[in-house]
Amino acid sequence: MERFRDRRQAGIRVAEELADKVDIGPSAVVLGIPRGGVVVADVVAREFDAELDVIAVEKLGSPWNPELAMGAVGEGEAMWIDAKVAEQVGVSVLACTIEAERAELVQKLADIRRIQPRIDLDGRTTIIVDDGVATGSTVRAALLALERAKPARRILAVPVGSPETLTELEEVADVVVCPLRPPYFRAVGSWYEAFGQVSQAEVLEIFHQRKGT
Repeated sequence: MERFRDRRQAGIRVAEELADKVDIGPSAVVLGIPRGGVVVADVVAREFDAELDVIAVEKLGSPWNPELAMGAVGEGEAMWIDAKVAEQVGVSVLACTIEAERAELVQKLADIRRIQPRIDLDGRTTIIVDDGVATGSTVRAALLALERAKPARRILAVPVGSPETLTELEEVADVVVCPLRPPYFRAVGSWYEAFGQVSQAEVLEIFHQRKGT
């Protein structure tokens, strides 16, 4: 089955799928979910000559297994919690994790906003981009955060995702575009040849390059 060379090649595939299946219109804004999603989103935005911004989200990882998502927090107090996982962890642990991750989100977003001012999304088509979807926690929080911005449409576009999760997200987003939906889904990174961690510095550099600074 198809694998992506890296996030940038995945972005090209996402852009192709969007062009083939969705009329995004002339005023679309591409929103990357930091950090890896911003790399994919940068490619998508360039392919459509669209504006690029972020929708900041932080996953709430279990303290005993950081890869196990209890949920996620997003901009503007948005939050999505997986009730079953959170119940196993406990209320106090969940509350501490929420506080820590929200503080992290605020700091990272402040760094980005020094370079990229927030774009007014009212009445515009938004394309939310991440580098893949497993449980969907971060994407759900991103979609919730976008509600306050009152966009005309919320299109979710990812290179690869769990078919079950994508089906659930089709009930939340206006459109879901995903070129690779493996029937036997593994971790997102297993569908990439190169899937290294993306740093905050790399995210900031993407916006510096777009601003020509």
